[in-house]
Amino acid sequence: MRFEELNIIAPILRALKEENYTEPTSIQEQAIPLLLDRNDIMASAQTGTGKTAAFAIPILQHLENENSNSKKIKALVLTPTRELAIQIGESFSTYGKYTSIKNTVIFGGVNQNKQTNAIKNGVDVLIATPGRLLDLMNQGFINLKDIQYFVLDEADRMLDMGFIHDIRKVIAVLPQKRQSLFFSATMPDAIVELSRKILNQPKKIAVTPVSSTAETIQQYLYYTNKSSKKDLLLHILKDPKMDQVLLFDRTKHGADRIVKELKKKNISAAAIHGDKAQNQRQKALTQFKDKEIRVLVATDIAARGIDIDKLQYVINYDIPNIAETYVHRIGRSGRAGEEGVSISLCEPEENAYLKDIEKLIKQKIPVVKENPFPQTDKPMTTAEKKEFEKEKQRRKQEFFANRKKNGNRGGRR
Repeated sequence: MRFEELNIIAPILRALKEENYTEPTSIQEQAIPLLLDRNDIMASAQTGTGKTAAFAIPILQHLENENSNSKKIKALVLTPTRELAIQIGESFSTYGKYTSIKNTVIFGGVNQNKQTNAIKNGVDVLIATPGRLLDLMNQGFINLKDIQYFVLDEADRMLDMGFIHDIRKVIAVLPQKRQSLFFSATMPDAIVELSRKILNQPKKIAVTPVSSTAETIQQYLYYTNKSSKKDLLLHILKDPKMDQVLLFDRTKHGADRIVKELKKKNISAAAIHGDKAQNQRQKALTQFKDKEIRVLVATDIAARGIDIDKLQYVINYDIPNIAETYVHRIGRSGRAGEEGVSISLCEPEENAYLKDIEKLIKQKIPVVKENPFPQTDKPMTTAEKKEFEKEKQRRKQEFFANRKKNGNRGGRR
């Protein structure tokens, strides 16, 4: 099927053609006709499936056909992170460049003046993170009574980040009569329950099995030690083909430390995480897109929504302790049918996390045998883990007992 067969209007087709969009992805092929017929939808879609275009194109088409010149906000897209909000805004601008539809993006962490000025000048589509949206609503800058189209994107991540109360506050002030779109990579009970409060007789779409990995991604695994990870990473990066690498670390401090080590070896790198200012994060992302830096080191929340055309390489410097996070991470590569490569570095303490991941994705990740820094520490057995925890607890109790005995001067002299 081609986009021309989806009854999309000429101005949007023209923009899609300029972006070399010819055939819709599975979720676009299923969602666009349903949304053009004004159905609510509940879609289970992992990252990299093209869901932004799946909801942006119908919303743009509806608004363009309505030909309203009012300055009222008629569509709201609620999304968890500023990076994802910016990416969605860019997509609306790209697909709607030959329409009269205006959009703006609002998020926290920056001065609000530019955002409020854009709203005052009039926008049709508002893309927002929950905190800044509620803040500007409370200040009287935003009124949602004219919303006709509502999108809740990355619903599972919203709940993980503690936005459930904010979401409920937003839903409470939306008009009852509206078209609602609900997207989530996973569908646990809490997400299904939330969807019931948002949607009206929704059509359900599941483009891939929940938490599956794309077939276009080649996955590789190195077993190593914690003390050897830095050296193993440098060994892997000797490959000149790896000219654009998205690397994941679990912590903000860890991400900064990796960047520092890479720069020592003259490898251009930058980090994005929650402690970075918005302008720093956007600068790093732009430089990475333009291949001015070779390695972008990201924490999971900061990386959600990163969409780099033809990104091939993802490295898991650590193994995530939540199996679904692995799927989201490697889904940054191999997008829209492109080939991708995922490389994971596993230390002994992470072996249990790896088992959970392989159980979730229902496959064994191939182990790289040619490894100059192999894992030498044997993973603890269940009995050893129990004994380790007992010993740790005993030492903790002993420490505080000695501290109390010595008048809070510490357990050691």
